[in-house]
Amino acid sequence: MKIICIGRNYAAHAAELKNEVPGSPVFFLKPETSLLARGNDFYIPSFSADIHYECELVFRICREGKKIEERFAHRYADAVSTGIDFTARDIQEDQKRKGLPWEPSKAFDHSAPVGSWIPLDAFPDPGNIAFYLDINGSRVQEGNSGRMIFPLTRIISYVSGYITLKKGDILFTGTPEGVGKVSPGDELRSGIGQQELLSLKIR
Repeated sequence: MKIICIGRNYAAHAAELKNEVPGSPVFFLKPETSLLARGNDFYIPSFSADIHYECELVFRICREGKKIEERFAHRYADAVSTGIDFTARDIQEDQKRKGLPWEPSKAFDHSAPVGSWIPLDAFPDPGNIAFYLDINGSRVQEGNSGRMIFPLTRIISYVSGYITLKKGDILFTGTPEGVGKVSPGDELRSGIGQQELLSLKIR
């Protein structure tokens, strides 16, 4: 199982980090050890002083495929949830300045908690899935799949042109604007529509 993450997939988020809007999907990988078991707390790692939350829609791949045509790509995901792409922003900025890979800032242990799954066929239009993130009871992020620069079918088609997708793979699809730093004691809750799917505390 692999975790595939799409970067810069919301124009407003790209702007808030002063990044260019990409012409094709930007993706990177997280290892399986990045998953955080549901119900567990997230512990800020000792190597960073600036851990940021990035709430995203997450899709579950349901069949193996390579070089998938976009018109068939909808067949390759069967469930959706929300997840947090925790990012060591200080390390990421240092890596970017040096022209080095992002993995030290993105792929560390427990940096990818994922909520409970909802069958994708529960949504009449996968291009209109609203999601949110609350921290300590205040809404900090709101997104909708309709605002993604690259829709799910485009992402699946593009990524599968480089690496084979397998059943059970997890696809993070990018975060909207509103990212920020977490601190010990924070409580994060995210979900789709009015349904809460993920909750955790920061330690």
